[in-house]
Amino acid sequence: MHCFEIKTHRVGMTYDQPHFFILNKGLNSGKPLHNPCPNCFVVTTRSEEDKNTLFHLSMMLQIGGFYAYYLKGSVIPFIGIKDCSKTLKEGMILNVEVYKHIKIIQAINQEQERLSQALEKIKLLKKAFIQTCFKESKNKISA
Repeated sequence: MHCFEIKTHRVGMTYDQPHFFILNKGLNSGKPLHNPCPNCFVVTTRSEEDKNTLFHLSMMLQIGGFYAYYLKGSVIPFIGIKDCSKTLKEGMILNVEVYKHIKIIQAINQEQERLSQALEKIKLLKKAFIQTCFKESKNKISA
């Protein structure tokens, strides 16, 4: 069983233990984050492995809509800290095979990141090609 502590993040606060952040306001409530934002909780763990497991579990719960059940508020929906903690704990207990699924999700996320980087490089290549085309056209007109 992974041991974790969840608190409301205060801007400017730093943490010594392995940690990640969970968005607590808006329709993306429950979304895990590597970097803090003003409306988030911080989840601290004992080890880097626990952090990675809980990060991906939180991602699975958010994508699966499990945090959405606890959203409150009519204008800007939010999730309470107790509901967020409860959802994470239930996610760990619900399925013995959740750890296998987390490993698969980690692999999928790595592939997604690799593809995102490839798309960025393609965008830069496209931009450079277009700029070169217009530069050549401009040089022909000037000559």
